[in-house]
Amino acid sequence: MRNKFIIFCFTLLSISCSVDPEIIPEVKIEGIKEIIPDGWPTPFYNFSNNPISIERFTLGKTLFYEPMLSSNNTISCGSCHQQFVAFSNAGHDLSHGINGLLGKRNSPALQNLNWNTSFMHDGGILNLEVQPLGPIANPIEQNENIANVVAKLNASTKYKALCKSAYGDEIINSQRILKSLAQFMGTMYSYNSKYDAVKKGTETFTTNEQNGYNVFVAKCASCHKEPLFTNYDFINNGIGITVLNDSGRAHITHLPTDLYKFKTPSLRNIEKSGPYMHDGRFSTLEKCLDHYASVIPNAPTLDPSLIGGLGLTAQSKIDIIAFLKTLTDPKFLTDKRFSE
Repeated sequence: MRNKFIIFCFTLLSISCSVDPEIIPEVKIEGIKEIIPDGWPTPFYNFSNNPISIERFTLGKTLFYEPMLSSNNTISCGSCHQQFVAFSNAGHDLSHGINGLLGKRNSPALQNLNWNTSFMHDGGILNLEVQPLGPIANPIEQNENIANVVAKLNASTKYKALCKSAYGDEIINSQRILKSLAQFMGTMYSYNSKYDAVKKGTETFTTNEQNGYNVFVAKCASCHKEPLFTNYDFINNGIGITVLNDSGRAHITHLPTDLYKFKTPSLRNIEKSGPYMHDGRFSTLEKCLDHYASVIPNAPTLDPSLIGGLGLTAQSKIDIIAFLKTLTDPKFLTDKRFSE
């Protein structure tokens, strides 16, 4: 009896001395709404046919991080789009998909997507609500079809409950999946950088930043147009043909005039979203600017503005990078509403 009492006391002591499990507080999702910052153009996509609600945003967010969107339930959208690097793929020149397969392109950053007139590096998808179908069906990325995704989610009590909360019943279909994902991705607004504060008059650039901005406006802004820092067009920027022989925009249009043209990316949060270019060939912003300083003509489709390069000096490259860092939006990169 005495031995049992000692064992009982020892058990109590062990329990009382054990480390409490970490309690992660639930993130209260609020303030989800359509936003058009002052001075920005009208978005290409709006929510007139997809009314925003917290419940539908929550369903979209859960789906974004859901590996069941892949054939073997291992790869989610969030696998290749990580928040702390502006929803690009940290440290990967070419992203890895299902079964560790290596893709052909670098995962682009995701932000301010409502202004996009097309998606993917080649512009092969034209609507935000359709965009997820591309990576889901791609045999290298998620290698799944939407019918299987619908079946898997309908077998999940969690998703039935989320769907009922979002739409009033438990019926999960492709339209609800895609509209909910569009609510999550379409509300990824990034407009709280130092650059934005300077434009509002609440902060000022340093000398290097101002000099960099001046050079940027003179040499870069035709393609990277303010305030979104892209013109959404497709150009051949002279980086040359890779061993992957990616034809770019011509893959979609089949036009020789579109060979090796790729979509101009936004430069917002560019400090965080490397490596750079559609194939991730440049690991740093310095290497990007070294390329643009003296572009070597390598194809008849090379953008005329780049022939001979931009003539950047060593100091102007330093200044441009100082300016580009003012496009970093710490609030966006840490906003828990978008966190996994």
